[in-house]
Amino acid sequence: MPEKRPFERLPADVSPLNYGLCLKPDLIDFTFEGKLEAAVQVKQATNQIVMNCADIDIITASYAPEGDEEVHATGFNYQNEDEKVTLSFPSTLQKGTGTLKIDFVGELNDKMKGFYRSKYTTPTGDTRYAAVTQFEATDARRAFPCWDEPAIKATFDISLVVPKDRVALSNMNVIDRKPYPDDENLVEVKFARTPIMSTYLVAFVVGEYDFVEARSLDGVLVRVYTPVGKAEQGKFALEVAAKTLPFYKDYFNVPYPLPKIDLIAIADFAAGAMENWGLVTYRETALLIDPKNSCSSSRQWVALVVGHELAHQWFGNLVTMEWWTHLWLNEGFASWIEYLCVDHCFPEYDIWTQFVSADYTRAQELDALDNSHPIEVSVGHPSEVDEIFDAISYSKGASVIRMLHDYIGDEDFRKGMNLYLTKFQQKNAATEDLWESLEKASGKPIAAVMNTWTKQMGFPLIYVEAEQQEDDKVLKLVQKKFCASGPYTGEDFPMWMVPISICTSDDPTCAKMQILMDKPELTLVLKDIKPDQWVKLNLGTVGFYRTQYSPDMLESLIPAIKDLSLPPVDRLGLQNDLFSLARAGIISTVEVLKVMEAFVNEPNYTVWSDLSCNLGILSTLLSHTDFYEEIQVFVKDVFSPIGERLGWDPKPGEGHLDALLRGLVLGKLGKAGHKATLEEARRRFKDHVEGKHMLSADLRSPVYVTILKHGDSTTLDTMLKLHKQADMQEEKNRIERVLGAISQPELIQKVLTFALSEEVRPQDTVSVIGGVAGGSKQGRKAAWKFVRDNWEELYNRYQGGFLISRLIKLTVDGFANDKMAAEVKAFFESHPAPSAERTVQQCCENILLNAAWLKRDAENIHQYFLQRKAPPAMV
Repeated sequence: MPEKRPFERLPADVSPLNYGLCLKPDLIDFTFEGKLEAAVQVKQATNQIVMNCADIDIITASYAPEGDEEVHATGFNYQNEDEKVTLSFPSTLQKGTGTLKIDFVGELNDKMKGFYRSKYTTPTGDTRYAAVTQFEATDARRAFPCWDEPAIKATFDISLVVPKDRVALSNMNVIDRKPYPDDENLVEVKFARTPIMSTYLVAFVVGEYDFVEARSLDGVLVRVYTPVGKAEQGKFALEVAAKTLPFYKDYFNVPYPLPKIDLIAIADFAAGAMENWGLVTYRETALLIDPKNSCSSSRQWVALVVGHELAHQWFGNLVTMEWWTHLWLNEGFASWIEYLCVDHCFPEYDIWTQFVSADYTRAQELDALDNSHPIEVSVGHPSEVDEIFDAISYSKGASVIRMLHDYIGDEDFRKGMNLYLTKFQQKNAATEDLWESLEKASGKPIAAVMNTWTKQMGFPLIYVEAEQQEDDKVLKLVQKKFCASGPYTGEDFPMWMVPISICTSDDPTCAKMQILMDKPELTLVLKDIKPDQWVKLNLGTVGFYRTQYSPDMLESLIPAIKDLSLPPVDRLGLQNDLFSLARAGIISTVEVLKVMEAFVNEPNYTVWSDLSCNLGILSTLLSHTDFYEEIQVFVKDVFSPIGERLGWDPKPGEGHLDALLRGLVLGKLGKAGHKATLEEARRRFKDHVEGKHMLSADLRSPVYVTILKHGDSTTLDTMLKLHKQADMQEEKNRIERVLGAISQPELIQKVLTFALSEEVRPQDTVSVIGGVAGGSKQGRKAAWKFVRDNWEELYNRYQGGFLISRLIKLTVDGFANDKMAAEVKAFFESHPAPSAERTVQQCCENILLNAAWLKRDAENIHQYFLQRKAPPAMV
């Protein structure tokens, strides 16, 4: 790793009590004027004030001690590298309070950070711009000079001077709106004073919007702001938000602290959403739902994102992390509780099983790498913060909190949460403070257990074998670090405190035994277990570890997959563990393929989804061999029975999960070239395009991907036309994500060029290029070349935010030879991307692991596929 930049937090000699801030954005010239009047406290005499400031020009600055003359600053010294400015005064500022006044100007940038401009089209087709904000982690300093650190909290009085026909919003409710003296087309909108809060949560929006509103049961005014003419599409999120606020109020036993909350859809938005207090900003696709054109997975996504951001109103906004080192706690917690909330609002989503596939397994995949990192990373310079917005902070964070919640039990967990939120409200806290509150509430050694999960990277593999002794089973457990590269051989011996639950075929849904494994080896006795009964570890797949069973224990579990007596989440966990063990070379991939065939009767969407993901990984791997077609045959064999059972059209009484499953299975069969599926997809697509019969939203992705994969230039042109005509961002994104399925080289180029065109919003370019890389072997080569050829433009577009990491991962993760790993490494050595350094290292490691996997297992896999097709030998 290169040297970390030296970094110092702001000096503590002057701190803000209240920011009076007036901003006047110019939506034509893309600049803004600002006036700051801050009440500050000088804690020790000084003749300078150091603040954060980036891309802002200060015109004048002065300080007036309370009841005394104002003193004008004589110099502004900008430290651009450190995003700081030092204001120098001709005389010493004495201890006490006073007013700091700064007049400044800035630009409404197009980088999706700070105070920026977002392009939209009016219903009549004009192009206009809104002015919006994104301050987390360290970009409030691009909108006004401030003490831009989460622990330096203050209150805010905000006013905005805006065109009178625009909507102006901020964290609080409007208290006054009056004509602006210098220009009759402008109004000054004043907002109520905020509670004590961190700068990164301040927000303002100026633009044209419609809204729908409701009051939650506890009297909070909730509004969802949508593009003009699309108010209808805000209703789903409004219902979720109105149900969610009382749920959290009740869960934490702390009321929502503001009089209102707005949720707003922003056209150009880098993240999924941002939890600004009282004014939550979203990508359009994370907030808007159209009853006719939105698919089931979009509804679920919106519900989860709304649940996530509203949880932050308490956990993050009311109580804030002391420094970015504790970011994981903020995000991991919200990523866990969003599922609790959606489970409360929509029990029919079976969302906790989906958690395991979406978060838990993703986190384990990343965390098994040598280039992973602990959940808790010490962060200095702001440029390092972007690096930790990853699957470890979010998904592993959420997974260990789920494990902790299970270990403590819901009642004590809620008690501990309430203790924490009441003790630290309007203040800042560190991870340790939460452990202390939970420890008080539960009487369990929370800090000791959790430190093993947050302070060291990785997680354990638990090897288990059983021996029958009369009517008892004796289990021997051994824990070792799990490594993607195979058995752990390190010198040191990392150890975890692992809450382990064990169930048996007697009652697969209930723990027969629960223990905390706090040493390397453990022997347990399970009483009264017959020889023919199976034993399974990690009930509910809650513990963050992988399990390797002795061959005979595994053998006895396979029938429980076939006859579905093992619950869905455990069937999923078992299959996923085996797949990872094969990927790491601990068992043979053929063993896993055999187990996959045991899933013929599987009814559960999430289990299929995880299986499908793993087959996708294997398929990408085998695209580097000359028997790629064989795995397509295997995929068709595994998926066609369920495909036939489901058919193309919803049956009466079907729900959310059936819709998700149908889309998944048809897409998988179509892509693999299943003849009947391909023919039906083409027929339905033709009707859709000719306007005879619209495809239901849930069938669009599978149909689009199928016809593109087996399509030609006419198909691509038709899809691009559908993209242009689509009114909804969700439909545009749906098309953007699948375009890469096309397989002819010249059409692949056309898709890549399209990715950087005006037709695609900057935040979505990444998914078009990623789709090409994931679409085919040719696509992968072409996408990587395209990223290298257009590196300057792409890098400038994302300015080192986390989208650049995502782009790199999507483009190069699928390669599988040592030469490519070297090429990727070399490219980024000469084109550094500081915020993506760790991603680059992880990708290179993955490429080498893929290469080793191929070398080790390709021939066996090939033989297995051949022998599956061979007629049975004559006796």
